[in-house]
Amino acid sequence: MSLRYLSARLAQQIDEELMSASGAFSLDQLMELAGLACAQTLAAVYRKDVYPRVLVCCGPGNQGGDGLVAARHLGMFGYKPTIYMPKPGSKDIYQRLKKQCENMKIPIIPPSSDTEALRKALHSSDVILDAIFGFSFKPPIRAPFDAVLPLINDARLPVVSVDIPSGWDVEEGNHAGVGLRPDVLLSLTAPKEGSKDFMGRHFLGGRFVPRSLEEKYELNLPQYPGSDQIVELRDSQYQQRY
Repeated sequence: MSLRYLSARLAQQIDEELMSASGAFSLDQLMELAGLACAQTLAAVYRKDVYPRVLVCCGPGNQGGDGLVAARHLGMFGYKPTIYMPKPGSKDIYQRLKKQCENMKIPIIPPSSDTEALRKALHSSDVILDAIFGFSFKPPIRAPFDAVLPLINDARLPVVSVDIPSGWDVEEGNHAGVGLRPDVLLSLTAPKEGSKDFMGRHFLGGRFVPRSLEEKYELNLPQYPGSDQIVELRDSQYQQRY
């Protein structure tokens, strides 16, 4: 059976169930596992001796939290991450993750209304981790991100996107043509419907989904190799989409 692709509603439902009494996960746990998968995906494709400088672009929501976790792990892996978050999240968990990165002495670009700091950071980066928008994003792209995404696209650096490329509709993909154009995509839990036209290297991270939930929603998840937190998806797993 083929891997199931998720609508926005179903992705939200699965997330809520994971954090319910029956799923028993906390948000901190899920962010830590997701962020670790992000870091492992980037490391699997972009070796640190060739692509050491990683610009981690974070949005204000849970997606940005995943990015902060990934930045910390990338630092532990020996990369040189820099964090760019033009609109930092206000929740306590976001602030704690930011503090963890500060304790690792990871540079964080101060928020600003202009994009000059982003331009400079792009010129001194080798690869970008896109953790700006998650599956709850709906167009149009609003400030300050409406100026950020074109600059990232124009930089022509390799991009690794988390769950759904920023600017894409979670169900309709990049139909508006304003989203990022990543080379690598890491889907979390299960791929989203909007990623069905993605043509780059596609990985899955979600080695935390309990069997009971996988069977309930007929996710048909692939087997993860060894002790890896990620698995690369192959063409044969794209044949059927719900």
